[in-house]
Amino acid sequence: MLRVLGISALLLVVALAGALWIYRDIPAAELEARYAGPASKFITIDGVRMHYRDEGAGPVIVLLHANFSNLIDWDPWVEALADRYRVIRFDMTSHGLTGPDPTGDYSQQRTLALMERFIDALGLQTFSLGGTSMGGTMAIHYSAAHPERVERLVLLSPGSLEGKERKSRGTVPRTAYVLKYILPRALPEFMLRSGFGDPSRLPPALVDRWYDMWMREGQREAQLDRLSQYEAGDIEGLIRSVRTPVLLLWGEANTTATFDQSAEFIELLENASSLKFISYPGVGHMAVEEAGETIGRDVRAWMDTPLADLPPS
Repeated sequence: MLRVLGISALLLVVALAGALWIYRDIPAAELEARYAGPASKFITIDGVRMHYRDEGAGPVIVLLHANFSNLIDWDPWVEALADRYRVIRFDMTSHGLTGPDPTGDYSQQRTLALMERFIDALGLQTFSLGGTSMGGTMAIHYSAAHPERVERLVLLSPGSLEGKERKSRGTVPRTAYVLKYILPRALPEFMLRSGFGDPSRLPPALVDRWYDMWMREGQREAQLDRLSQYEAGDIEGLIRSVRTPVLLLWGEANTTATFDQSAEFIELLENASSLKFISYPGVGHMAVEEAGETIGRDVRAWMDTPLADLPPS
């Protein structure tokens, strides 16, 4: 019996060691060599080495990605805008090629502070701001704190209300931290598939990129910490404070920030100087990834419309 137990224990150790090897972190330098394009730049903001891209020329628009995503997902919007606009996008901490925050702080306040300092470091004075999901939440927070600097606001399925509901149900359980050591590719694939209205449109290359970015050294723990520290705050009050023109976009097949939340958003945006709403049948929460070209064209058309010609809300 002892011999059997000993062999079983040895096999368990070997299996665990094999799993840890298979799911080991990918060095940051390796990922940068793979995914940092010609337009990629890095800037250190309050101890964080942030990855960003600054492309095109003209009026500025800053794009804020979703949770679990990265700046590369914005490529279709950049293609739609960069011939006439200066498009700036960056990887938030715990995402993409920026990676973990050395402070371990992924709170709303820290995320907003880094965003503010990044924008100031680039010398931006007035600009448009676009965000999806978590990025939409951050766009709302920034617009509320700096209304004089945001000329236009683009919100694609902003996750603000969904995030508040999720927080009320409790934080990330400690058992989830096993993902620090074992993270199968099937998990990001499942999340992407569930975020597409039509999962058959999900390209394998997108799954590969998401998985690679998640496997960056320290990234898994950082992302779990971000989820654990999430607080929506008084999001309804912040949305009501928006006075800028708003383009609100929503996928009708969204099962994360469900489509019925769009009606609540429209009501909360009662003080926006102008509000245009576009919905997309069959498109899910990962709308940037699923229908980026189509939505990018709509954003371009709205951005090209002079402020004076935007209809009042």
